[in-house]
Amino acid sequence: MDPVQQAPLSDWLERRLGVPLAAQSPVGGGCIHQAWCLDLADGRRLFAKTNRLAALPLLRAEAHGLEALAAEAGELVIPQPLACEALGDRALLLLDWLPLAGAGPSLPGSPGSAPPPFASHANPAQAWGRFGAALADLHRRSLASSDGRFGWQQDNFIGSGPQANGWLAGWGEFFAERRLGPQLLLAARAGRPLRQAEALLARLPAWLDQHGAGPCLVHGDLWSGNGGLLQDGRGSLFDPAVYRGDREVDLAMARLFGGFPAPFFAGYEGRWPLPPGHDQRLEIYNLYHLLNHANLFGGGYWRQAQARIDTLMG
Repeated sequence: MDPVQQAPLSDWLERRLGVPLAAQSPVGGGCIHQAWCLDLADGRRLFAKTNRLAALPLLRAEAHGLEALAAEAGELVIPQPLACEALGDRALLLLDWLPLAGAGPSLPGSPGSAPPPFASHANPAQAWGRFGAALADLHRRSLASSDGRFGWQQDNFIGSGPQANGWLAGWGEFFAERRLGPQLLLAARAGRPLRQAEALLARLPAWLDQHGAGPCLVHGDLWSGNGGLLQDGRGSLFDPAVYRGDREVDLAMARLFGGFPAPFFAGYEGRWPLPPGHDQRLEIYNLYHLLNHANLFGGGYWRQAQARIDTLMG
């Protein structure tokens, strides 16, 4: 994809923010959008995502999710959406710059080489523990502001795939009808029906309604590339796929695709322990992400998803 050209972008920034663009450089991370470090003439640094114009709904859903998380963030740092709109034939999302710590994901951290290490006063293990505790606080705070229903006011996206929402009263019903059900239907339509899929969907409500899940605001896509520590030791969340659901979905995905370090989970458990059986429910919740990856990318994700269903039904 061609990037947003620097001259039109500079003109747009000067109109919107009153400051011209001094430099634009690509940053790594992500497989959907292009990511950019924008240095402004007044010394500020911003982060931008661009894509073809048809991807504007994905960026708008991301901006909406960031705003929802920011309202419950507490100690967590959530990048502020500064603009999300069309710029010529491109879609643009403009965010605060996040100076991420360590050699983790560079989206939306520093370009080029690994960003600087922690400030000398920060202890990484303690910082990860505070991050986990802060996520527990976000979950608990958002639960207090819920109306008791599960879902979200609009559909959004999980990666580049559609994520159906709406509102339902029961958590097990919601996860079966709006999470696993659509993914299994996509698989069948692609000629990859999975064994025992219908039987699994029939059992889910009874399985998932036993532990008293509450409708917390969840990040929804919390793998290790969508959250991290800043250079000052604070935790940050970005690239969400928010909805109101069982808080365990965030803790489950945080163990998938590389996972967060152990102090993160210890910090969460120390602030708000998970109920018994969460390790079994983790297998159900992460099946959603395996199926989404299978539908988006194919390959070995199909085998992993089928194996997970066989294990659950066995």
